[in-house]
Amino acid sequence: MTDTIDMANMLFENISLTPEDYEKKYPARNLKEGTVVTRFAPSPTGLLHFGGLFAAFIGRIAASDGVFYLRIEDTDKKREIENGVQMIIDGLNAFGINIDEGVVSRNEEKGEYGPYTQSKRTEIYQAFVKRLVEQGLAYPCFMTEEEIAEIRKAQEEEKLLPGIYGEYAKYRDITAGEAKRLIDEGREYVVRLKSPGRPGGRIKFKDMIKGDIEMDENILDVVLLKKDGTPTYHFAHAVDDHLMRTTHVIRGDEWISSVPIHLQLFRVCGFKPVKYVHISPILKEENGGKRKLSKRKNPEAALSYYEEQGYPKGAVWEYLLTLANSNYEEWRKCNRGADTGKFPFSFTKMSKAGALFDLAKLNDISKTYISTLNAEEVFDMAAKWAKEYDNDLYSLLAEDEEYALAIFAIERGGKKPRKDIAKWTDVRDYIAYFYSELWNRQRDFAENVPNDEIVKILTRYTEIYDPDGAPEDWFPAVRQMSVDLGYAASPKEYKASPEDYKGHVGDVSGVIRAAVTGRRNTPDLYEIMQVLGGTETLRRIDEAIENIK
Repeated sequence: MTDTIDMANMLFENISLTPEDYEKKYPARNLKEGTVVTRFAPSPTGLLHFGGLFAAFIGRIAASDGVFYLRIEDTDKKREIENGVQMIIDGLNAFGINIDEGVVSRNEEKGEYGPYTQSKRTEIYQAFVKRLVEQGLAYPCFMTEEEIAEIRKAQEEEKLLPGIYGEYAKYRDITAGEAKRLIDEGREYVVRLKSPGRPGGRIKFKDMIKGDIEMDENILDVVLLKKDGTPTYHFAHAVDDHLMRTTHVIRGDEWISSVPIHLQLFRVCGFKPVKYVHISPILKEENGGKRKLSKRKNPEAALSYYEEQGYPKGAVWEYLLTLANSNYEEWRKCNRGADTGKFPFSFTKMSKAGALFDLAKLNDISKTYISTLNAEEVFDMAAKWAKEYDNDLYSLLAEDEEYALAIFAIERGGKKPRKDIAKWTDVRDYIAYFYSELWNRQRDFAENVPNDEIVKILTRYTEIYDPDGAPEDWFPAVRQMSVDLGYAASPKEYKASPEDYKGHVGDVSGVIRAAVTGRRNTPDLYEIMQVLGGTETLRRIDEAIENIK
């Protein structure tokens, strides 16, 4: 014991604080039993993608009444990208995933359990490794990369577990004196765990999604501190999750294979183990099968896709909930208009195999979401998006805000609002016929109405059109006009005896619709003409007549 204490003091002569000091500095949180404390802990080594957003989203809703914090795991400085931290923060903010603690900007943190950036916590990790060395549970290893490569080659040839353990851990029992001599010679070293695992040993743990899992116990003497004194991911995350008083670790299921190492680290350090929640990857259908959503193959794997296309964050949030829990859609049907925070999220309702990504479903959800917004909300969101991604559209919207609001107010707010807009990229086409700068003035008249009839219908309509007429009077007037021109007053009437009519009132109103908007399918035509105004409406009808003649 004296030798290991000497070893610890020699290796960590500058470390004066002890694990007990940090336990006092970061006490147990004053939260009621069962409260979830979890984190999103990305590395700033690449852009945040949809899978990462989903994991962060699960953490946020799981800790809706607890604590959700952002920790930056930046110990791999070689792979770190410029502005990587800020891009992660911006990605979370863009989709409404708010944090309670942690890194809030490139140079700012909030919370009592920081620093929340691993590169700022090196002395904390070293204090805990020092204690392990004192206890004979860790040791300095001076093996060279060449030696390790030779060992791995021999292990592969003999079909043995690759790694440093047992007879391959040549410095496992090194003395303080031997270590000092090698250090004085200028030899570099890492600090390894002296694994207490036994060959053939098994561990069991319960995953909150996967259920009970049994695996081989870890026997590897894994690296705790690298040559530069910084921690490995395995060790740093164990110390951080303990000191930040994390209750649930939510991460991708590719980390299941590392659980034996992580649980062993918790045990040797004397920490209470966390609860593990391993999320299956988001899947994509392809050629009759399924595969992981790919950053290389699928543009929708990148978060920038949703921002550029203009999906509202509220719609993405709704869609993520359908991926998270299989019962969300049924809950939403029974709780229309309710805040998503009232949904009783459960880990047990998450897919063990992996949720299936469906872009068409996202579009449907987004259409429904946007249909529930009022005109002001649609204008604000669309204009904000256009300012970033479509300057010409933004100029039109901003030039006459009142006019744009009137457009967005059409058929909005009723019991059955239209669902024409799935994302803000749809707005340009949706409003095109209201703006001369966007409308190509082409008119899509139905083939079943000949040109001479189109002229008759439009000419007659200019005679009865009343721009100041009440909405309840508009269609009856068109119906009567239709009857006067030889058309049935209803599709049902026409279907009963088509030989008696030229068509029905729907054909007549369709001609007017195409003349005014260029389209066969639009929101309420009366409301459209009210927004355009009487002068513009008549001008368009006259133009259509002239074009046909």
